[in-house]
Amino acid sequence: MRRPDAENAFRELFVAAYDDLLCFVERRTPFAIADDVVAEVFLTAWRRFDDVPDPLDDARAWLFTAAHNVLRNRNRSQQRQQSLALRILREPGDAGGAEADSVAARVDLVRSWHQLSAADQEVLTLTVFEGLTGTQAARLLGISRPAFSLRLLRARRRLHQLLRPHPTAHPTTTGATT
Repeated sequence: MRRPDAENAFRELFVAAYDDLLCFVERRTPFAIADDVVAEVFLTAWRRFDDVPDPLDDARAWLFTAAHNVLRNRNRSQQRQQSLALRILREPGDAGGAEADSVAARVDLVRSWHQLSAADQEVLTLTVFEGLTGTQAARLLGISRPAFSLRLLRARRRLHQLLRPHPTAHPTTTGATT
């Protein structure tokens, strides 16, 4: 049951806390995602508005706590993605190889991983890192099993394409010869 006049109370909280909350988040994360984090916090506050304390100071503190939790979750997700990138590199039977080649391959993988869309990263993460079956991952995403399989196939192809060595262009020499 929502508080009476919840919309006005939420607006008041938003106006009173937005700027301070944005500064709080910007000090802890890249500017590019700060707005998304703050939006996620206010969405959570709206959905759970009955859990937000009534006094404005307590409500602001609740928002800062929620922002801290969102940032922690994002950091954990980023760490999982980094771990996934390293896990993808490991292949069964790999005896270690040359250290320089291994480092170069990891750098290529991380670079390629960041070029993938968030959707591609998500389907790969769900199956490789989280260990979900196709059926479980499809259910989590709210799509059919065949649709998930198709997304996974395309994500793997895109990652493979990004990891494939690109031929270097050799400049042609033009001009007079002596």
